[in-house]
Amino acid sequence: MASEAGVLERLDNRVARYRFGLRLGEQGRVASVGDGIAWVYGLPSAAAEEILRFEDGSRGLVFELQAERLGVILLDPAANVTSGSLVSHTGERLEIGVGDALLGRVIDPLGKPLDGLAPPEPDGVCALEVPSPPIIARYSVSRPLYTGIKVIDILIPIGRGQRQLIIGDSGTGKTSLALDSIISQAGQQVNCVYVSIGQKRSETALVLDILRRHGALAYTTVVVAEATATPGMKYLGPFAGCAVAEGWMRRGKDTLVVYDDLTTHARAYRELSLLMHRPPGREAYPGDIFYLHARLLERSTRLAADHGGGSLTALPIVETEEGQIAAYIPTNLISITDGQIYLDGRLFAAGILPAVDVPLSVSRIGGKAQHPRIKEEAGRMKLDYLQFLELEIFTRFGTKLETGTAAKIKRGRLLREILKQERMSPLPVEFQLAWMIAYNEGLLDSLDPKELTARLRVLEEQVKGQLPSLDAGRDEWLAKLRSWLGPMT
Repeated sequence: MASEAGVLERLDNRVARYRFGLRLGEQGRVASVGDGIAWVYGLPSAAAEEILRFEDGSRGLVFELQAERLGVILLDPAANVTSGSLVSHTGERLEIGVGDALLGRVIDPLGKPLDGLAPPEPDGVCALEVPSPPIIARYSVSRPLYTGIKVIDILIPIGRGQRQLIIGDSGTGKTSLALDSIISQAGQQVNCVYVSIGQKRSETALVLDILRRHGALAYTTVVVAEATATPGMKYLGPFAGCAVAEGWMRRGKDTLVVYDDLTTHARAYRELSLLMHRPPGREAYPGDIFYLHARLLERSTRLAADHGGGSLTALPIVETEEGQIAAYIPTNLISITDGQIYLDGRLFAAGILPAVDVPLSVSRIGGKAQHPRIKEEAGRMKLDYLQFLELEIFTRFGTKLETGTAAKIKRGRLLREILKQERMSPLPVEFQLAWMIAYNEGLLDSLDPKELTARLRVLEEQVKGQLPSLDAGRDEWLAKLRSWLGPMT
């Protein structure tokens, strides 16, 4: 009903503005069609990103402006567009419906349902391409976005409104890390968007099954541009997901959007640009490949209170080959984002999961996005862990170590065991603070690293629902932990 009211309102406004008079219009014709694009001539006043209407009723998006013709992305794959078909202006831009009606739904980049249900009835629309919020409308990132993953929430914290890159080789757990972050938002009042770009249908179905089994689909919208889609649809996928999330952000809500993945997106944009005869540059990518992702990710921010106070956190995923973090697309994205989480294939093969390479991972927001209690306990933990990784190298040569160095290596190995975590098992932040205090106080030092995981699981069940709040005093936390850990140690 809300969408019908909106349509009627727009019709009333159009009727009210209508005036009799002579009108001049333009009409073009299709020169050729193929690979999801069409070349059109005869529309000299067409604008970039304008929607054109073909005579069969289908639509196209102006993507390339040339002196004599236009390069148009076909928005309707089944369109009956042939050479010689008539084309006309609409003066409209590409928009997608937004609002809570999209929660739990699976849609394509144009907002059409892919889950077999009735089309959603959005309570508003957002353009896919809009400028990022100006500086005056932004506010500093200071509120944490908990992923439920120990190594990230403690050593590489993410704030609401941050752009944190997830980078690594294929099969190192990048998607699992992103899905853990979505699952962890249950009860956190964060609406999520997962954008699947160029993935096989079986992979997308697996993601949907995971979200559904963990109850995360109820607060998530899934935007799918599958592997068989045209390059134009893959190109529009991330912008559609961003527009959906932006609709909530501008209403004062916190949102999280996952782009899986931008390597495939860059390749689709390269294919589309080559089809449009744009001059290729490095690795055949067009010259504006950096701008493609910059204008997308710059829309992620935290808005000031007088602009709604919402936030849009982005977790873009990029794939490397043979660990080449300095490749073209990864370095572009590293320079755009506020930090990166690097997943190492060697750590994955060694069973250190999640396979986060702490020395190569960084958050440029850092402790500013951590609760003061978490920040206090984290303290020098990352520095101590990095020192442990350097010291551990000497143990490979059978070097006899002094007592202090051996103690540091022992505690470092203990911390590494603590940071291991099974996939799809995000942990509450209160429990994370609990083990941090226990580790810093040496309450876990007597435990054997091989038994640590099982003991921590018992501790997690034992303290569930009995933990003090994050704002409670350290002595209160310590008294509870000593009473629980005493028998265990």
